[in-house]
Amino acid sequence: MCHYLWVSDELYDIEVETLTGERKRLQDYRGKVLLVVNTASKCGFTPQYAELEELYKNYHERGLTILGFPCNQFGKQEPGTATEIGEFCQLNYGVSFPMHAKIEVNGSDAHPLFRHLKEHARGLLGTRGIKWNFTKFLIGRDGKVIARFAPSKSPMQLVDEIEKALAA
Repeated sequence: MCHYLWVSDELYDIEVETLTGERKRLQDYRGKVLLVVNTASKCGFTPQYAELEELYKNYHERGLTILGFPCNQFGKQEPGTATEIGEFCQLNYGVSFPMHAKIEVNGSDAHPLFRHLKEHARGLLGTRGIKWNFTKFLIGRDGKVIARFAPSKSPMQLVDEIEKALAA
């Protein structure tokens, strides 16, 4: 188990790893509207990849970036390797938005990004924990978390919120 050391409250200081092993700072996305999603290939919500890709294609030129983070913590629904995850997303859904290395979103090994998101956007009844795959977080161009959306909320239902964030 990997315990992350994280002391900054600044979103853009957080480092992530892509599916291909490249390490990046979220600083690279400063000024963009971000939709961060914990994903899984074998989940009932997996078809949301198609809508996420549609949002990305429709709004990327205006400043939206979608960041996918595979997670195997819920029903072991993301058992694949980075290569398998990438191939699955590309072959089945044509995913072109950035996908990242598999992470944990809850517990002592939760990735610093998801610690940050959960702290700044609580769930139903004020809970911090992520309840399932495809929980979504919308982040404004200023790096502030705007909203958290349940897995059952389809990506296309976020269009109004995305439009507002892009216009801000």
